[in-house]
Amino acid sequence: MKCLICKQAETQPGVTTVTLERGGLTMVVKDVPAQVCPNCGEAYVDETTTAQLLKTAEQMANAGALVDVRQYVAA
Repeated sequence: MKCLICKQAETQPGVTTVTLERGGLTMVVKDVPAQVCPNCGEAYVDETTTAQLLKTAEQMANAGALVDVRQYVAA
C-alpha cells in the first residue's frame, strides 16, 4: 500500500516497536510485524495484531502493571 503519511513510497513488510499508554501503564512491544514505509519510516500494524496488543495491554493493566517491555510473540 502507498504510505498515507508521506505519499512517496509503497510500504514493505518489516517490524516496528509499539508503545501503548493507558492510565498508569506503559507497555512497549518490540519486533511487532508491520508494513513499514522505506521513505519516512511510518509503520502500519494489521487489525489482528493490533487486537492482540490491546488485549495484552488490558491484561497487564488489570494485573496492576506500571511498565511492561516485551518481545512480540504471535498468538
